[in-house]
Amino acid sequence: MKRAVIDTNILVSSILSSEGNPARIMNLISDKQIQLFYCSPILKEYKRVLAYEKLNISPQTQRRIVEAIEDLGILIEPIADDVPFFDESDHVFYDTARASKAILITGNLKHYPAEAFIMTPTEFLIMIRRKHIRCARIQKEYSLYV
Repeated sequence: MKRAVIDTNILVSSILSSEGNPARIMNLISDKQIQLFYCSPILKEYKRVLAYEKLNISPQTQRRIVEAIEDLGILIEPIADDVPFFDESDHVFYDTARASKAILITGNLKHYPAEAFIMTPTEFLIMIRRKHIRCARIQKEYSLYV
């Protein structure tokens, strides 16, 4: 199972549009095909942003989303490193992904160092699909020998 840390912009995008790749990723998390990781500061950031008046997300929906993250995700305590960030609020997502050996999924690659474990939603979904196709091919080839 793939491990993921979801940047706040992915969570918000998935709420605002049920058709895009962020929503597909959140559905995979909900279906337990992706293991979500988070830490207390990430959860605090999610709550803060979900409460933005301009997003018009009801308090009940905000609560339901946070409860789902807590139920589906694994809470960890990341270890901060000394990689410099333009916006230090992004650092916690990076540290959590590193500590959990997860992919950090973000719509803002420019906010993060260029590292293989940091991907856009599209890149992440392509990676999952390629792995799934490769596994299906191996299973098919193996079945020819059984």
